[in-house]
Amino acid sequence: AGDAIYNSATPVDQNLNVTPKELTVTANADNKEYDGTYNATITGTLNGVVGADVVTFNGIGGFETLDAGTGINVFSISTLGGANAANYYLTQPTGLTANITPKDLSVIGAVANNKVYDGTTAATINGATLIGVVGLDDVTVVGTGTFASKNVANGIEVTATLTLAGANAANYTLLTQPTGLTANITPKA
Repeated sequence: AGDAIYNSATPVDQNLNVTPKELTVTANADNKEYDGTYNATITGTLNGVVGADVVTFNGIGGFETLDAGTGINVFSISTLGGANAANYYLTQPTGLTANITPKDLSVIGAVANNKVYDGTTAATINGATLIGVVGLDDVTVVGTGTFASKNVANGIEVTATLTLAGANAANYTLLTQPTGLTANITPKA
């Protein structure tokens, strides 16, 4: 008599928000050979993934410059992938640097020019074409050579000394000098 009735089944409406978990990454920017782009690859290991969740690190970024150099700043625009990626967000790594090494070029078609005797071993070389230049980069090959002898003769061996020139030359190296060059030194009239 007089006992109060307590109803524990009274529904309660409540909205709960579940926010994605922050992940950090232990990252490094990879060095690359000059390719005329700002593209950078970043490798790394994710920190903070819960249990057996499937979350992957897709490391991409951009170099501060596209030219060859060392210790170039790299900015990350990396993303997360995997079945559980939506449960996380990535804090972009900072302080990344990497190197862009000059691209090796080959040369074909170099020809040593014949000359009239002038008492020197100086030789000129022309016809050289560079193989491997990226896009429309301004890089050319210029060069001289040295005759093995300063005296009049046919088929004298010429050692090439070619170098690179042009606005983009610093992004390249000449892999090898042409070999097997010969030319004639003819008598002076």
